[in-house]
Amino acid sequence: MVRILIFLFVIAAAALGLGILVEQPGSLTMTWFGYHIDTSPVVGLSVIALGAIFGWGLVRFLFGLPGLVSLTTRARKRQRGHEALTRGILAAGVGDARKAQKASQEARKLLPHEPLTLLLEAQAAQLAGDRAGAERIFRAMTERPDTKLLGLRGLHAESLRHGDHDDAHEIALAAQKLTPLAWSGQAVFDRHTAKGDWEAARLCLEQNLRAKILDPVAARRQKAVLDTAIAMECELSDPERAAKLLRAAVKKAPELVPATALLARLLARRGDRRGAAKLIESAYARTAHPDLAEVYIDVRPGDSSGDRLDRARRLAKFAPGEPESAIMLAQAALGARDFAAARAAMSPLIAEGKQPTSRMCLIMAEIEHREKDAEGLVREWLSRGSRAPRDAAWVADGHWSRKWAPVSPVTGKLDAFSWVQPREALSGPVVEPAPDFAPPPALSAAGTVPTETPQLEAAKIETPPAEILPGASAEPAPPNASNMQSPQRQPTTAQPVIFPQPSPPDDPGPKRAAAEIRPF
Repeated sequence: MVRILIFLFVIAAAALGLGILVEQPGSLTMTWFGYHIDTSPVVGLSVIALGAIFGWGLVRFLFGLPGLVSLTTRARKRQRGHEALTRGILAAGVGDARKAQKASQEARKLLPHEPLTLLLEAQAAQLAGDRAGAERIFRAMTERPDTKLLGLRGLHAESLRHGDHDDAHEIALAAQKLTPLAWSGQAVFDRHTAKGDWEAARLCLEQNLRAKILDPVAARRQKAVLDTAIAMECELSDPERAAKLLRAAVKKAPELVPATALLARLLARRGDRRGAAKLIESAYARTAHPDLAEVYIDVRPGDSSGDRLDRARRLAKFAPGEPESAIMLAQAALGARDFAAARAAMSPLIAEGKQPTSRMCLIMAEIEHREKDAEGLVREWLSRGSRAPRDAAWVADGHWSRKWAPVSPVTGKLDAFSWVQPREALSGPVVEPAPDFAPPPALSAAGTVPTETPQLEAAKIETPPAEILPGASAEPAPPNASNMQSPQRQPTTAQPVIFPQPSPPDDPGPKRAAAEIRPF
């Protein structure tokens, strides 16, 4: 508002002054280059003012021409440098090391102080395999305030590539102190968890959460896993603290089976068997897991086998359709020698059209052995179990274990174990086996027998001297094309003979009578 008033005041003053000049009488006369000019003072002053303005502008243009030329040159140079940076970054992105190095050299000449030039040089060095050069450039980046974090991240990646995890951890800590970022916070957190420093990992997790570089849902799960890991360490030394941490872990992640199982075990150890049973029952209804079933059945040490079977039946009611419930019932029934109940529990899992796992086959083999001592059926179930699909286990990064662990033993990553069925993988190429019998090679045109393969020689069985069977003629068979041999070479091996097996390999055969068994 004030500016508008000032502008209006200036316009009014100029109009007033111009009106005064116009109303004043007089004339302005000038003789120049033979010309006589006679005009009013207003016109003359206007011409003089315009001439002065034009002259001053011309002088300024002439004196500023070198700077204008220099500015244009710098603009063109900067444009060429940006074009070189664009070509180099695109070439580095697609993996063209030659074009990236060429563009890097051009950008360094045109834009030596540009941060992107250093980045392009580092990427070109990495593509060319010059690790020392890339590390040198990254260290140069750390000396500049605008590229320090970029240089620290590059040095962190190079340290990990060299396998120097301690140096990488120090670099990540330096970057985390400057500005908490996702890569530095995750690197520091992973290093603490890999070393088993759970308290430092919890502090780092809280810092990442305050910096809003971590998903709150993921942070909640990681807190539960860290609480469980600390409770596993202080389970015997400080059970009260372990129980408190496990309660917090179960509250944060109810699906974390190891935390629930360990908390129920601690409650049962303290005498709170009712609380332990309720905790397992609610968790088993969500996830039927063998670790939960084991803790539930063993909640009261010293119970009889019948009591354990009754407890298994009570827990199975919370997940009646799960295979783990049937396996739990069968194992408890075997302990109580209730073979009928064990068979009834396993019958839905081994019915026709089902594919029992190795664990189910082992249970059926144990039932056949303990109830009927049927060695043939035991061998059959064991044979099926060797070819059956594997049961679910704790798997992390290709490593499987029967017990859960907070971190992966391969990579040290937190919460890497998951309860899944291991994938069946072949250890080598599939090779078709050689046939047990092959026909003898035909005679060549020259009358010689080709060299026989080792498989055929191994398959052949030498025959005893020929015998005359009853009712057969003793005269030799007339010669023909199939039994004529060349006079230069005679065959040295006989035709292979395949004897029929008297009984299947797994069948022990008919049992001899008691009178035929002779004592030693």
